[in-house]
Amino acid sequence: MNKNNHETKTIMSKNNHVKCTTMKKSKSVKTSFQICIVPVLLMMTFQSTLAQKPAVFSTAEGAVNGYDVVAYFKQQSPVKGFDSLSYNWQNANWKFSSQSNLDSFRNNPTRFAPRYGGYCAYGVSGNYKAPTSPDAWTIVNNALYLNYNKTVQESWKKEMDRRIPDADKNWQTLAGK
Repeated sequence: MNKNNHETKTIMSKNNHVKCTTMKKSKSVKTSFQICIVPVLLMMTFQSTLAQKPAVFSTAEGAVNGYDVVAYFKQQSPVKGFDSLSYNWQNANWKFSSQSNLDSFRNNPTRFAPRYGGYCAYGVSGNYKAPTSPDAWTIVNNALYLNYNKTVQESWKKEMDRRIPDADKNWQTLAGK
């Protein structure tokens, strides 16, 4: 409590912080109220509009940050794609580093597209969508898995055998959310 008889608390949701002020009416009255209804309602509205994420992780750069998903298989490396070599699939703009990679993807997109729409495989195994980093990737049984960052990727690699079935199950409902 400060000298004005106010106490500020931070309420944390999954990704947001809301500051609330609790005001004591007097020292003898045990009731209090919080002035945080409006921020909480705004946060809930904001989160519900963000809850609808596209099936494919895309940024202004394109699907999976504009990286060539075929290159992960053919060059075993993340390679940035070009605007001039792009293909629209599943409402996302996929970019490629060569005409050959573009043709390979166009002929069989499900062969090269990352699992879980390019969202973090570790996150999907925990039943949520998270963005990914192009340098945090793994190919397992001819499937590309992306992760949030290298630290998450290390955890993912240690627990893949357990997390892949969980992510496969969760993706059935997360894909449309």
